[in-house]
Amino acid sequence: MSALKKFFKDTIIYGIAAILPRAINIGLLKLHTNAFGSERYAVNTEYYVYAAYLNALLTYGMETAFFRFFSKEQEKGKIISTSFISLLFTTVLFLILGLSFAPEITTSLGFEKVMYVKILVWTVFLDTIVVIPFAYLRVTNRPIRFAGIKIANILFLAVLNVIFLWAIPNGFLSEGILPDSLNFYIKNQPQVIYIFLANVFASLLTLILLFPQILKIKWTFDAKVLQKLLIYGTPIMIGSLAYVTNENIDKLFLGEIIGDAEMGKYSGCYKLGVFMTLYITAFRLGAEPFFFNHAKEKNAKNNYATILKWFTILGAIFMLIVVAYIDLFASLLISKPEYLDALAIVPIILLANLCLGIYNNLSIWYKLTDKTSYGMYISIFGALVTIVFNLIMIKKIGFMASAWATLVAYGSMMIISYILGQKHYAVPYKIKQIGAYMLLASVLSAIAFYDSFRGNYIIATALVLVFLAIVYLSERKELKRLIQKGS
Repeated sequence: MSALKKFFKDTIIYGIAAILPRAINIGLLKLHTNAFGSERYAVNTEYYVYAAYLNALLTYGMETAFFRFFSKEQEKGKIISTSFISLLFTTVLFLILGLSFAPEITTSLGFEKVMYVKILVWTVFLDTIVVIPFAYLRVTNRPIRFAGIKIANILFLAVLNVIFLWAIPNGFLSEGILPDSLNFYIKNQPQVIYIFLANVFASLLTLILLFPQILKIKWTFDAKVLQKLLIYGTPIMIGSLAYVTNENIDKLFLGEIIGDAEMGKYSGCYKLGVFMTLYITAFRLGAEPFFFNHAKEKNAKNNYATILKWFTILGAIFMLIVVAYIDLFASLLISKPEYLDALAIVPIILLANLCLGIYNNLSIWYKLTDKTSYGMYISIFGALVTIVFNLIMIKKIGFMASAWATLVAYGSMMIISYILGQKHYAVPYKIKQIGAYMLLASVLSAIAFYDSFRGNYIIATALVLVFLAIVYLSERKELKRLIQKGS
């Protein structure tokens, strides 16, 4: 089996692991928007913004550092054990401090209940503990087990959401059959806490499923190995924090500047852009270990170039399909009409996320050359663009400012990474073709979203078919060659 064929096969499996959970989350969007008004939904959004920051901080780049050194070091057992012990120590410390100072943290973050913070701390703790076990499954080519655990997590999460937000409120499940502790929450807590509870229980299930893997880790700690991991991973952590800022600071700004109701609308419609995020996540799960494991092969750079071109083509297809049928997707996934005021952000967010996906592919140059500080600087630049653009423009154009800020930030990061990458680790990317496909998909998406054509699914289908036909006519020779090479 060729390297590219194996890559795409593994990516399909990882894709299932990424897409099914997110798809179920998209399905839960209808449940959530039905249960909460846009203002209450903003509380849920704010909660997970803080969770994202904590996850980036507490993993401190260790996952990517693990991939890098596992692929190049001889004593792989020390890489596994040292990275896991390091994360375990810092995360337990976080758990102790977080629970001890929960009242103070609640006040500083502006949450209405101390219980919100306590559940947040436990959730982040559980999610961080499993980072290295999951990374080990990926780097040792065990995508099926990886996918199985991820799918079990999201199915359990979905069931709990349905129980808490639909079955119990509608009298389909008696409170008496639940543990007393859960009955307490049902009777005395705001309804939004059910989402948080479901998440922490699903994270606990994941830890239980990965526990046999954790027991196999040998408890050996090497300070020199840790030093290597930290030197490599610290810039990744700072870059991750900047990425979280790019993804989430807009929501905090919107809540502060124009109110929680507008932020809730933006956040609800923002999730329609998750279709591109699904694709990017699936691709990244397969690509990151592949890029490291095959870096020394003779044709590695040509493979990287081919992968990026096809990543862009498939991403452009996803973008065009979502925009062409956007009203259909919105009617299926969003319950209350008040959220649809922000639907215009979706095409912009989709294009922004495609740029982010391309940037993630391009970023292999600084990861393979151990120049992760460049990634940190690029991400910080993107975060600054996001912050400044939002602060200046939100008062002028409302939540549309946040969408455009995301596109400007990710677009500029993509361009900067390409320019620097060609100087330090030149890859023969097909830039003209990639640019042409992005431009064509953007133009067709704009036509589909235009008022005169929007909702006309005959025209929408025709636009999608035009793009597919152009791709086929342009790439049929390479497609045939790739298929023959992989068979």
